[in-house]
Parts: sequence; C-alpha cells; structure tokens
Amino acid sequence: MPNASRPPPQCGASGPVGPQHVMKTRPLGATGLSVTPLSLGTMMFGAWGATTEADCTRILHAALDAGINTVDTADIYAFGEAEEIVGRALRGRRDDVVLATKFGNPMSDDPAQRGASRRWMHRAVEDSLRRLGTDRIDLYQLHRPDPATPVEETLAALDELVDAGKIRAFGTSTFPASSLVSAAWAAARGGLRPFATEQPPYAIFTRGVEAEVLPVCQQLGLGVLVWAPLNGGWLTGKYRRATAVPPDARGVREAEHFDLGTAAAEEKLSLASELLLLAADCGLTLPQLALGFVLAHPAVTTAIIGPRSLSQLESVLGADEVRLDAAVLDRIDALVAPGRNVNPADAGYVPPSLADPARRRRW
Repeated sequence: MPNASRPPPQCGASGPVGPQHVMKTRPLGATGLSVTPLSLGTMMFGAWGATTEADCTRILHAALDAGINTVDTADIYAFGEAEEIVGRALRGRRDDVVLATKFGNPMSDDPAQRGASRRWMHRAVEDSLRRLGTDRIDLYQLHRPDPATPVEETLAALDELVDAGKIRAFGTSTFPASSLVSAAWAAARGGLRPFATEQPPYAIFTRGVEAEVLPVCQQLGLGVLVWAPLNGGWLTGKYRRATAVPPDARGVREAEHFDLGTAAAEEKLSLASELLLLAADCGLTLPQLALGFVLAHPAVTTAIIGPRSLSQLESVLGADEVRLDAAVLDRIDALVAPGRNVNPADAGYVPPSLADPARRRRW
C-alpha cells in the first residue's frame, strides 16, 4: 500500500507477461549481436546454487519462452558444471540464443589453468565449447583483468579465435576504466580487434561504476551487460529487519560472499526498507524497481538476472517494461548517492596495487 505521508511518485509499471509479451532487443555495442534487456545468468546452475539439472533446464526454457534471448555463463561456475547444464538445456534451441561465457578465473590450483595468456585461452575455449556442446561462442569474456599477461597478447589470441570461427565477439568483465582505455589503445596501436563489451557489477547498492566505467563504456562504444543488479538478493526484499533470513538464501549458503552482520549489511537493511516503500508507491515490486533503475542508465544494454528457482525468475519477468521517471530516480539518488558502493567489496575486483602491499612500498 502506498505510503500516505507523501504523494506517490509517477513511474512506469511492469506490464503483464504472457503470450503477447515480446521482449525487444538492443544492439550489443559493435558486436553485431542483439540482446534482450534482461539476460539469464547461470552462476546458480548446479552445485553453487544447489539446483538440480531438471530445475535449471526448466528455468532456462522458461526464460527463453518469456522472450529472453541471452544466456550468460562462465567456465568457473561450479567448475564447468554450469556450462555443461546450459549446453544440454540448449539442445534444439542453440541457434535462437546469444550464448556468452567467460574465462580467466582459476580452474584449479594449477597456476597454468587461469589467466588471459594465449596458451591458456586456446585450451579454455576448447573446454568451454565441449562443455556447452556448441561449435561457437557468441560472446567470450575475460572474467577479470590479468596483470601477468600483456593485453596485446590477450587481444591477439582473441583475434585468432574470431578468425577461427570459435567465437563471434569478445569482451571483459569487471574491468576498471583505466584498463578498458589501455586495452582500447593497445588494440588501435596493434591493429587488433578491441574488446567490444564490458560486464560490470551495477545495482542501486553498487553504483561505483557510474563514476568512470560506464562513461568510458559509452565513449568506447562498448555493449554493457551488468551483473548482480539485485545485489545478490539484497534488492529482492528477502532480507528485512525482524525477519529470519531464509535458510536457502545465498547470504546463508555463501556467507563469505555476503556482508550479513556487518555495518554495510545494517545500512542495506535500512535502505531496503525505504526502497520497498518507494517500490510500493510506484506499484512495483522491489526487484522490478531495482531492474528498472539499472536499465534506465543509457550505457546499460542488458541486466543479467541469476535466478535459482522458477519463482525467482517469474518475479522479475516484465521488468524490461519498467520506466522510472526523474522523480523516482532522484529519490533513489537521495538514498544511495551516485557513484557510491554501499559495501566497497561489492566492486568485485581489487587492483593489485591495493591487494599487494609490495606494490605500495618502496622498501
């Protein structure tokens, strides 16, 4: 029920999703690919999400049936299991999907099985193609920067994969703005294809990328696929004061990845209460408000949703139709300032200059 103490702001509401719903597509930068405003993320497929393959298949098919045309996964998700599940679930529907995966994160304790070197990339792409059961990957993304490998080597190897027909386009994930610019310069100097996309974390609680990353993406013409637009569940409404956290919530199952019990968590609980009121004023659910917020940024091409159940998927369908007006966006700005991460750890990447003390000390 709208809060009676203030007039309800004007904003768009999610339309019904049914047989007549058609999710429009947008060009993904200069890749030549067109993607829907919502994409399906699969980090919760398999062991990491404690989901059965049958449930994962139902989620994926329901997403495609609802009009989503983009599926994002990674070799690291459940150490290959998610890619295998996606590959089997896409049998008979592969040609209807923009299939994206990622490489670069450690696949074992072996230092040789990680990073963005030419040697590892050529093995990693073959492993992903095999697990996905496909002959090409539409978008191949470097999961995090690799300071140990010259970006020229990475770009040249990605060029080789495009020329070989194994990938159609390539991009980055969670890169600082400076790394995106450096990579663009390196591609121009070397006559190489540049990175065409970036996949940063972006949500009402994770706005750090608004300062530099998203503007740089616009300047470079990059397609932008944002991850964690619901901030790992904080923007679903499941975490509330005086309400027990569901035992199957990610905050419980993967406590090391969340901030329950911290000062940041306390602030998020307070902010979530305010945002729930704002969403109600708009006639929206909190997830719809949160997704409408990230999709309102002109740099954002698509928001990756990562449901662990069919009901979680159904709760966000239709969010591509949400339109938030300036008054609502201003209200959100007043709660979480532009460019601010409520929890700095949500940035998803710590540069070596901060992670390694030796890089900050002369002796």
